[in-house]
Amino acid sequence: MQSGVDRFRRLVEDRAVAGASPTEVAAALGASDARALERTPGQFACAVQHGSSVRLARTLALPLRYFVAKLLHGPFLVVSDRIDSIFEWCASQRIAWQFDPLYTRMLPAHHLVELEQSGCPDPNPTCRRFFEPAVGNGPADCDELGAAYAAAALDALKRWLADVPPGERIALAFSGGIDSTAVLLLARRALAELGRDPDGLLAVTLDLGGGRDADQAERTIAELGLAGRWERLRPARDELDLELAIRAIEDYRPLDVECAAASLALCGELRARHPDVRWLLDGDGGDECWKSYPLEDSDLTLSSVLRNPLLYHEGWGLDAIKHSLTFSGGLSRSYVRTFAPARLAGLQAFSPFTDRAVVAAALRAPLERLAATPEALCGLKARAVPAGVEAATGARMPAAAKRRFQDGVRREDRAQARPSKAWCKRVFLAQWEERMRSATEKPWMRRSGNELAALPG
Repeated sequence: MQSGVDRFRRLVEDRAVAGASPTEVAAALGASDARALERTPGQFACAVQHGSSVRLARTLALPLRYFVAKLLHGPFLVVSDRIDSIFEWCASQRIAWQFDPLYTRMLPAHHLVELEQSGCPDPNPTCRRFFEPAVGNGPADCDELGAAYAAAALDALKRWLADVPPGERIALAFSGGIDSTAVLLLARRALAELGRDPDGLLAVTLDLGGGRDADQAERTIAELGLAGRWERLRPARDELDLELAIRAIEDYRPLDVECAAASLALCGELRARHPDVRWLLDGDGGDECWKSYPLEDSDLTLSSVLRNPLLYHEGWGLDAIKHSLTFSGGLSRSYVRTFAPARLAGLQAFSPFTDRAVVAAALRAPLERLAATPEALCGLKARAVPAGVEAATGARMPAAAKRRFQDGVRREDRAQARPSKAWCKRVFLAQWEERMRSATEKPWMRRSGNELAALPG
């Protein structure tokens, strides 16, 4: 392996929002200080080089990926927030023949990851957790738990709003459900506490034709007395573009694909109607915080949920059989359904329910006492969150029944057939086969990883 060569290429800048500082995060990574990362508020995704090592860390809402190429007699680490940008860089260096989208790795959220850029075979990364919240040590009182949760979410919103220039409008993806209604009321309160106009927040609801979300949102907004701050979005196209969603999120899990397709429709119509809007709030992560998913829709049991507190946020864990090498787990993986559609539309999305302080507040709930049955577990959010929002804002909010985003945007009798995972994965791989063929079909596009004539630019 050629010595003295920089073996690290960063294709995305360090990012930090809602109170985090890229400089502070980079310093913590340079010192390999997991405790300093734990103390850093907000969301971040950063990478630093330290000698022959590269250290990386991210939180839930900012994706980060890497790929180990072979270049200049040895390993060469490429870091980005998207698979396709890594591929394009490899193609520019004529090493796309080495690339496979399934060889890329999504950084697991809440871990300090270190990769050595030396040795053959490439060593496995080392991972150290920097988010270790207390679990189940809170009161068995939904009002108290909800108040702590809402207070943490209010603080997260104020930290995020500090980055939004005064006077700029903010949109909220609004279904009238518990999570988006909580964000609406908490965000208005945060704006008022910061001395800004709460009416600068516009709630928008996607309606592809008779969707239950639009009717629910209209009722909720009317009940809250905010009808003038709500808008129904009706795109000309009333079908969800699942193939575009797969390309956007670079993933193939059906529920995330459907959700991303609905997000693409909402974000696209929002920008078409309001091109000045650059900031988008949503309630993604609220279900994960309160484990508010029907168990019958999965292979999960009540025991598996209660015994794995961060299951919905991080998946089964790095050492589990079910852990994917290409993707991380839980919301750490699936938040791209929000991040990617927003970014494609030129929007910066944020949900307070992805903030670690908010997640920690929810994890304090003693679920063994409060959720002895699947029904009690699913109903916990509807008890705690409205009580907490009322404590934080003084406003009473309705608690609508749970509904997936993609299921609420159209009439049930006009819903598209739910795609299978096999179909989604075939589309994902076919999209990559097309790109790979275009970059590798010509002999001059193939460069050996052993060449030393020129360093990558």
